[in-house]
Amino acid sequence: QVHLVESGGGLVQAGESLRLSCVASGMLFSMYNMAWYRQGPGKQRELVATITSGRSINYAESVKGRFLISRDNAKNTINLQMNSLKLEDTGVYYCNVPTINKWGQGTQVTVSS
Repeated sequence: QVHLVESGGGLVQAGESLRLSCVASGMLFSMYNMAWYRQGPGKQRELVATITSGRSINYAESVKGRFLISRDNAKNTINLQMNSLKLEDTGVYYCNVPTINKWGQGTQVTVSS
């Protein structure tokens, strides 16, 4: 049974940083592409960043230059370093395994002015 657990969310002021983590279990982690999504209040869920098993990376235009996705296969973990946070980054952030459509429970990020 695949299980994803996100952590690291919280309340920060605009311009500050947060680091999210997602620990996976029940899967051969290194073989899978991984992704971060987010859903802001009243908005649809949107893709934030992806990292493939070969460590190719893509970002949404809205976070390019501010967010960094990484993976640690030894720890079955992906991370999302979020810098220069903006009010519009507020939302629930979800870890995802695209090929099996598996989601974590999400972690709340709130950016205040």
